[in-house]
Amino acid sequence: MKVTLERNALLKSLGHVHRVVERRNTYPILANVLLKAGDGRVDLRATDLDIEVTESVPAMVATAGTTTVPAHTLYEIIRKLADGAEVRLETEGGEQMLLTSGRSRFHLACLSPDSFPDLKSGTFSHEFSMPATTLRELIERTQFAISNEETRYYLNGIYVHTLEVNKETVLRAVATDGHRMARAETPSPAGARGMPGIIIPKKTVGEVLKLLDGADGDVQVEVSDTKIRFTLDGVVLLSKLIEGTFPDYDRVTPKNNDKQLNVDRASFAVAVDRVSTIASDRGGKAVKLSVKDGNLELSVTNPDHGTATEEIAVEFEPETFEIGFNAKYLLDIIGQIKSDNAVFLFNDAGSPTLVKEDGEARALYVLMPMRV
Repeated sequence: MKVTLERNALLKSLGHVHRVVERRNTYPILANVLLKAGDGRVDLRATDLDIEVTESVPAMVATAGTTTVPAHTLYEIIRKLADGAEVRLETEGGEQMLLTSGRSRFHLACLSPDSFPDLKSGTFSHEFSMPATTLRELIERTQFAISNEETRYYLNGIYVHTLEVNKETVLRAVATDGHRMARAETPSPAGARGMPGIIIPKKTVGEVLKLLDGADGDVQVEVSDTKIRFTLDGVVLLSKLIEGTFPDYDRVTPKNNDKQLNVDRASFAVAVDRVSTIASDRGGKAVKLSVKDGNLELSVTNPDHGTATEEIAVEFEPETFEIGFNAKYLLDIIGQIKSDNAVFLFNDAGSPTLVKEDGEARALYVLMPMRV
């Protein structure tokens, strides 16, 4: 293989593909990126056996060929080269690759591409396109609630499915860790109707979000029972799905919470953040909300550091009410509210609370209370 590439284009592509490569690998080949030169381009591919990312870079190909080299090492070398530099890659007997740029020369160890794994895509039952901004919003509004508990592996991702809501087919994303739940939806793209309910793994969610960052075109999505593939601006991300049954989230979504609290979102977020400064892990970072006479008092008690309180004006129908929440979980949810006001719907101090935006919103959140 003997090719010449532009440094910035190669760096951009390596930035997409090298992230899926784990720093520590049982199999040495998984630490490498596959480079395949031919037809005026170099195809780059990396995988961790669960996710595979592929992208092509324009190149002047003097000699076609295929090899694999350490992904993170190659990325760091290219990153440190001069902006706009010309990069030449040449394999030497299949065991080494010579990388030259200006006066810089690197010899990188190669591994045979014959043993590089191929994450077979199989047949996809559903295919659709949607704006990258819409998909990014679905992910951003739900990913914080993904569980990290490995024993309940079926919660380690975002559950995506279609359903009928008020005679409209919607594409809905749901995530929960058992303490809070996030749900967001958008009108279903053509082609998504009837797709199987799938659970997209947390790592895949993170990689897709990075891929979507700054993108304003459409992303193509293909789905089967076991895999999902995203294609955007020449980058192809293929991933396995989590095999398992996502819990019936509708069963834990409050239906009869009739105590409504309307609060200015920005003021509330700042107040929670301030009083939670003295909260401790030992106390569960609990913040108590007490409503009385049109005022909401937020308070935190820490046996080691003291207490903190702050009041803000609110709209609340009952005269008095008290409930406690994990401050971090509360801030995570408030951070997703886009309207000026946040709406809390309570039942009692021991039941799940519903949080949503003011008006007709396509996202809602459920938060379990804490004993304070």
